[in-house]
This record gives sequence, C-alpha cells and structure tokens, in this order.
Amino acid sequence: MEMLLSGIAILAGFTLLIWSADRFVMGASGIALNSGVSPLVIGLTIVGFGTSAPEMIVSGVAAYQGTPNLAVGNALGSNITNIALVLGITALVTPLMVNSNILKREYPIMFMIMLVALGLLWDGELSHVDGYILIAGMFALMTFITIMGLREKKQNQQADPLDEEFSEEIPKDMSTSTAFFWLFIGLIVLLISSRLLVWGAVNIAHEFNVSDLVIGLTIVAIGTSLPELAASITSALKDEHEIAVGNIIGSNMFNLLGVLGIPGIMTGVILDPSVLNRDYPVMIALSVLLFIFAYGFKGKGQINRLEGGILLMCYIGYMIMIYQQSV
Repeated sequence: MEMLLSGIAILAGFTLLIWSADRFVMGASGIALNSGVSPLVIGLTIVGFGTSAPEMIVSGVAAYQGTPNLAVGNALGSNITNIALVLGITALVTPLMVNSNILKREYPIMFMIMLVALGLLWDGELSHVDGYILIAGMFALMTFITIMGLREKKQNQQADPLDEEFSEEIPKDMSTSTAFFWLFIGLIVLLISSRLLVWGAVNIAHEFNVSDLVIGLTIVAIGTSLPELAASITSALKDEHEIAVGNIIGSNMFNLLGVLGIPGIMTGVILDPSVLNRDYPVMIALSVLLFIFAYGFKGKGQINRLEGGILLMCYIGYMIMIYQQSV
C-alpha cells in the first residue's frame, strides 16, 4: 500500500511541479515586463531561472529532509538528462539550428562553471563554503548575462534572435496583480509538489535498497527535466531553436550553481564516490559532445537527427550503467 502511495505521490509531484513552474515563470515574467524590463533580460534571467525552479525547490526540500545526496543527484542527473535525453529527443523531432552569438558565448561559460564546481567537489565534500560560492556564482552569472546581452543588442543596433523569440513567449496583457497572484500560487504549489515528490522518491529508494543519489540521478532528474523537454520541443516546432537550446544551456548552469549550492548551504554533503567517479565525468563528456554538435565551427551550428539519436543512445547507455552498478 505504501509503495502505491509513493508512486502516486511521485506522479502527482511531477505533474504539479510542471504546472507550478510554468505559473511561477509566467507571473515573474509578467511582473518584470510591466516594470519595464526588456524581453531579452527576462528571457536570460527569469525564464532560465524558472526552468530550474523545480530542481532548486526539490534540492532544498531533499536537503531539509536529510537526503542531500538526492539533491546532488538531481543537479547532475538533470544536466545529463537535459543534454542527452531532452536535446536528443528534440533533435529527433526536428533538427536544431544554433545561430545566436549569445549562445556561442555561453558554452565556454558553462564549461568554466563545470570546472569550478568540480574543483569545489574534488575533496569529496560539498561544504557550506562551497555552497555559498556556488550561490554567489549564480547571481554573478545572471548579472553578467544580462549586461552582456544588453550591450550586444545596443552595439548591433538590432534585435538579437533571442530577443525576438523571448518577446513572443512572454505574456504581454497580464496585469501586475494577476502576475503577482500566479507568482505566489506557483511558488506555493512548487513547495507542496516538491515535498510530495521527495517523500515518494525516498520511500521507493528505501524499498528497493538503492541510494538516494541513484534516485536523484534517475527518477527525480527525469521528472524535474520534463519542463525543459516540453519547452524545447514546443520551441523547436515553432522554429524558435535559440530558445530550445538556450533553455538547456541556461538550465544546466543554474543547476550547477543553484541546485548544487542549496544543499551545500543548508546541510553540507559528504559525496557518494560515484559522483566523481561516474556521474561528473559523464556530464562533462556529454557537454563536450554537445559543443561539437552544436557550435558550428564552419558556419551555423546544427544538431541534426543523427546527432540527436547519438545523444539519446548515450543516455540509455548511462541508465544501463547505473542499473548494473546498483544491483
């Protein structure tokens, strides 16, 4: 009976997470737009932050309830899922073009963040100091991306493709009071659904005698990446390829800084050895593969269907590896 309730809690948690994250982003975007903030700034900060909101809330709840390795698994697993599963499936649906100079600049930033986080975790511990460094890095990243985006737009005297695409995605006719309402509702439901999800996931982990890390890397990571999957496929089908790829890059940076930083600040974490021996190397390898596919060394970059299939096969291979090491 408890297993049935745990399964229901996970399904309900995922469903409510997706719904509440969308309402949270809608409300925050509406408030920002009504306050005179440009669509480009909203897209690069609020939308990027909002797509990682489920992971951040789940991470905080998991750390608070005494399962910080689930939070670590969620951060790394979500990044792996975003690249291999989300972009893999999206590219199979429709090939993805990568044109914007902003996205090309964000690739090396993402790699730098991965290396800094790896350096902090190298001693096998995510300490309170490490957590504060990562959270500070998240706010510095938001500031940097905003400044550079506005500067580039001003220098070019024309709208970046991202600016035009974000403008189409952000609600324009929402009153400030309505926006505050959805922001509040979204945040509350995010908290409730995260507690449901973590409760169900921990129960299943204990029932099958697998680690909290593995549950975070698999069930929780897949569930919290569903908003990215939905957003990427929807954007790609609308030919808004910049948003489809940009959401993944932004989400991965926020995951490493915000989602990973939260359990460090709250409790500190002694890492499962698999984090550095298996999961982090896989995340770096997939990021390098994504760079090769998407950067466009001889012109416009593209992730075609073959490359999408390769990414998806990599994800399946990673899941098989986790299963074999867990039984």
